[in-house]
This record gives sequence, C-alpha cells and structure tokens, in this order.
Amino acid sequence: MVKQLIMLKSYLFLIAFVSLNVLSAQNKQERLKHYNLEKGLAISGYDPVAYFKNGEAKKGKAACSVSHVGVVYYFASEEHKEFFIKSPANYEPQYGGWCAYAMGDNGKKVAVDPNTFKIINGKLYLFYNAYFNNTLKTWNKDEDALKTKADQNWKRIINTK
Repeated sequence: MVKQLIMLKSYLFLIAFVSLNVLSAQNKQERLKHYNLEKGLAISGYDPVAYFKNGEAKKGKAACSVSHVGVVYYFASEEHKEFFIKSPANYEPQYGGWCAYAMGDNGKKVAVDPNTFKIINGKLYLFYNAYFNNTLKTWNKDEDALKTKADQNWKRIINTK
C-alpha cells in the first residue's frame, strides 16, 4: 500500500511537471511573438533597472545579462541584475517594449528610442523619438486617455493568437 502511494505521488508529480513545462513553453513563444526584441534582446541592451534606480537610460553589458521567459535583458551592474531577478515584473517595460504613444493612439507596435521614457505609477513606458517626432511630448498632452487605450490595445494584441 505504501509503495503504491509513493508510485502514485511520483506519477502525479511527473504529470504536473510536464504540464508546467508545456505551459511555460507556450507562454514563452507567445511572449516572444509580441515583444520588441533584437535577436531576443530587450530594450536594445539598455538596463531596465537603471530607469528606476538612476532615473536614466543606461546601456547594460552582455556579461551581465539574464533571460526571463525567453527575453534577454542586459544590466549595468550585478546589483541591478539581482533586483530584476527578484521581481522582473517591476522592471519590464510596458507593452512589450513598444512605443506607449503608438499603442494608445492606434494599437500599433512601433520601435522606440530607449533614451525616451517615462515612469508612471512604478511602470516603465518607452517612446519613439526620431525625425523631429518625440511621441513622449504628445503622450504627455493626453496621458490618461492614451494610457487607457494603450492598455486595451495591448490586451487585445496579447490575446490574439
């Protein structure tokens, strides 16, 4: 009887383990499909923690990197890397790292300038800024409405298979 219980527990553990790995792989693929990445690298190699801790965009180093659900982040220091590992959701950019203004304006995935950003309620938002078009300035004129629309558009995008 004891031997059968042990075998049953082992079998249930194996089923749970396999199920979690399958779900994790599916989540990883969906995530990678929607993120703004260059060869798997987020934020063009900028340190996501530096935006919060230093209040500035700062390039990270390949030697100081971590992969989180398939997305690779570079960090300027081991300390920043450890902050991220403890709580990645606190540091990852919103809308998969795509331009927050474009996401709110028309729901499009538009590239960003990692140096153009804003922290809102403890979340990182990135913006397009090139060719005399700094979308952060436009975002600031109607932030509440654009953020509401961006949240809705992003939810629609990530729920689209």
